[in-house]
Amino acid sequence: MGFLKKVFENKKAEEIDIEEFLNTLDDEEDNLYEEADAYVKPISLQTEEDVVTVVNETRAGNIILLNITDLSKRNSLKLKEYVTLIKNEVDQIDGDIARISHDRVLITPSRVKIVKKR
Repeated sequence: MGFLKKVFENKKAEEIDIEEFLNTLDDEEDNLYEEADAYVKPISLQTEEDVVTVVNETRAGNIILLNITDLSKRNSLKLKEYVTLIKNEVDQIDGDIARISHDRVLITPSRVKIVKKR
């Protein structure tokens, strides 16, 4: 029984606080990512400038996690207009776009496709 007691005591000592771990993820410096081929970038869609940013980032080969919460609450017609503009540009570069939740849209560059539920 002494062996099992040591095993379980060591497991408790190695446990980490998940909240602390998740909170420190954002503290990492940007220079750690200089060697990446592509990035996953969160962008909030609010203005037409954000549309240009999304299109440019997608053309650069990055994956965009687009937050549409604010605009969907304020002006659903503008949201539809902006998403249509983004979709047209993404289609031109053979990218992909899909709504992944009520307030998030995933946009991928060419050669990255989204598996959509049917």
